[in-house]
Amino acid sequence: MAGGGFASAAGNTEFEAKITFTVIISCIMVATGGLMFSYDIGIAGGVTSMPNFLQKFFPEVYRKTQEHGSDSNYCKYDNQNLQLFTSSLYLAALVATIFASGVTRKLGRKKTMLISGFFFIVGTVLNAVANTLPLLIIGRIILGCGVGFANQDVPVFLSEIAPTRILGALNIMFQLNITIGILIANIVNWFTALIVPALLLTVEALVVDGTPNSLIERGFEDEGKVVLKKIRIVENVDPEFEDIVKASKVAKEVKNPFSNLFKRHNRLPLIIAILLQHDASLYSAMITGAVNVLSTLVYVFLVDKAGRRVLLLEADSRSSYFSRLGCLPCHYSQSS
Repeated sequence: MAGGGFASAAGNTEFEAKITFTVIISCIMVATGGLMFSYDIGIAGGVTSMPNFLQKFFPEVYRKTQEHGSDSNYCKYDNQNLQLFTSSLYLAALVATIFASGVTRKLGRKKTMLISGFFFIVGTVLNAVANTLPLLIIGRIILGCGVGFANQDVPVFLSEIAPTRILGALNIMFQLNITIGILIANIVNWFTALIVPALLLTVEALVVDGTPNSLIERGFEDEGKVVLKKIRIVENVDPEFEDIVKASKVAKEVKNPFSNLFKRHNRLPLIIAILLQHDASLYSAMITGAVNVLSTLVYVFLVDKAGRRVLLLEADSRSSYFSRLGCLPCHYSQSS
């Protein structure tokens, strides 16, 4: 396999490493954790518009859709129970993410992925057999816990195991799986199919190794060194191992990490990260999902060559252009 350098935490040193089949497959497998979150994004909108589903769980909404066919969707679907059903997953994911950071630090990435897979399976089964709204919402909350754990753990796993030469490409695998999940949801649009990616994540968590960073962080330095040699396929891992040990010590010295998010130098990136998530609700059409997947594939090949900043600026400029372009028909219709 081709060799490549692995940068230190400080970014000044390159470590000896090889781009191995095992590392790439492990990253691809673990990245499928993004399927669960994205599948729900795509499937929820379709399910909540199905007459049979509405008639069973939200009869009031169903009646509005039948009586007010020409009214706006806002009027038809303006229902607190329906909003609770939709938002319960995301609220649970938000809370679970806060706890997931501590769990993944203490138990490691692999066990945290197993916990996530367990949440997904239980939540999916509950939603599949639910015959009442409370049970349906409980299933959604459990699914949200799985989303929170997976979204916190999987990107960290990918960042820690990937060699620097293809770090961006392997990291973006998580986003690629998100776009694929949305596309699959738009095509399949059947709620119980969520069990398939949930089982995938659980099985994959049993197969892959824990990351050296996680093992060292939890005090298993010997095991961490063994895994590091396994994934790099080189014997000389001492420089990288020592760098990880130093980084782990520095990380442990950080007190109240969540409070650091709100410091002045972190506010702008935090706001940008939050605002970027608002586009998720727009990914409901199959064509948009397909374009999303293709665009992410392009990003996979360009991210390590062009750089993240260039691609982010390019995406922002195109987004602004098409946003303005999308307003033109409204403008002309108002003018006429």
